[in-house]
Amino acid sequence: MLKLVLRLLLAGVFLFAAYSKLKQSYLVFAMSIDSYQLLPEWAVLTVARTLPPLELIIGVGLLIGWKLRYFAIAAFAMLLVFFSILLFSYGKGMTIDCGCFGVGEALSPMTLARDGTLLAAAGLLAKLSVSASDRSTHSTSTQ
Repeated sequence: MLKLVLRLLLAGVFLFAAYSKLKQSYLVFAMSIDSYQLLPEWAVLTVARTLPPLELIIGVGLLIGWKLRYFAIAAFAMLLVFFSILLFSYGKGMTIDCGCFGVGEALSPMTLARDGTLLAAAGLLAKLSVSASDRSTHSTSTQ
């Protein structure tokens, strides 16, 4: 039951994040990415164009539960990168737009708490999914 709740929660977050970015020009999201001052212009534009479709794919994968092990690990990896960048930027005292769900959310302790919680949820889902996958592989190989 816990795995189902985590899977649906994370699917909803990834789908909403993708939707909020895809409903506007990728250039708007590119401005949020650029405010972190971590990437050259060509990389900012590439990330702005590719990240929302990746979030959509991960969200759909989590929602339907197919190959859950891989989608859970992908969600954890993506959230780990996001959280690390947010933490680094907040630590530098940057007062920028988070860009997490489109435009309009300032980077704040609340943002860090939310993303940290999502990271923990994705980590737990990945652990549960890998463990379940290992058990099913082990049981079929010993029969």
